[in-house]
Amino acid sequence: MSASHVVPEVLPRRFSPSTLLRGSLALHAVAAAAVLVRPALWPWALGGVLADQLLIAGAGLWPRSRLLGPNWTHLPRSAAPAAIALTIDDGPDPEVTPAVLALLAAHGVQATFFCIGELVRRHPALAREIVAGGHALENHTEHHTMRFSLLGPESIAREVQCAQESIRAVTGSPAHFFRAPAGLRNPFLEPVLVRQNLRLVSWTRRGFDTQTGDAQRILRRLTRGLAAHDILLLHDGHAARTPSGRPVILEVLPPLLARLRALALQPVTLRAAFAAGAA
Repeated sequence: MSASHVVPEVLPRRFSPSTLLRGSLALHAVAAAAVLVRPALWPWALGGVLADQLLIAGAGLWPRSRLLGPNWTHLPRSAAPAAIALTIDDGPDPEVTPAVLALLAAHGVQATFFCIGELVRRHPALAREIVAGGHALENHTEHHTMRFSLLGPESIAREVQCAQESIRAVTGSPAHFFRAPAGLRNPFLEPVLVRQNLRLVSWTRRGFDTQTGDAQRILRRLTRGLAAHDILLLHDGHAARTPSGRPVILEVLPPLLARLRALALQPVTLRAAFAAGAA
């Protein structure tokens, strides 16, 4: 079995509120008690609660934050010394993904595709082609709503679980990792991920390739300070276009892969990187 197909041991996780969330609960309790004892303190209590809510909202709007719970921004230390992860979001896209897969195959590189559940069901052959190429297919919600961070616990659970079911139905295997749309989330997400036994992954650096078709600018963003155990983010779905109309990821990948090779960095899937620690 190749390293790209190694499946890390999936151990059940238990939900443990982060320090910020435990502090938030304590603050709410203290504020309520203070108002009950001295009603005149209500403006101070309300101000404290509002400030706390703003802090929690800000943590959810910071994709790389760990304030709401575990969040992998780099590969684990147990990964191979030269390992790096190339992650590709928002597919599968029937126009772009096949060309991305062809480029990766030509360079002998495996990547992790964070896919949208409804697109996996819509393009099952393409989803299976991703897996057949030695790549990992992971959970990027069922519908990729940009209101994801505003959803309540039931809606978040539905988005995550439905994507899990879509991925399992098409590929025969559930996802092991999750990435929120645009990386935005709220405190309701982590308990859902624990129940689905998913790890939250963001990124070390991103190219903003859904916003600009300038391949050189994207390449500079991805390679500035590039180092082992970084997690890089690109998009096959929602990819911006170059001035000639070509999906920008197809312009960025060849020089990016050449740069990784020059630095002796080895792209691996997230599953392979985490499996190294379970071996």
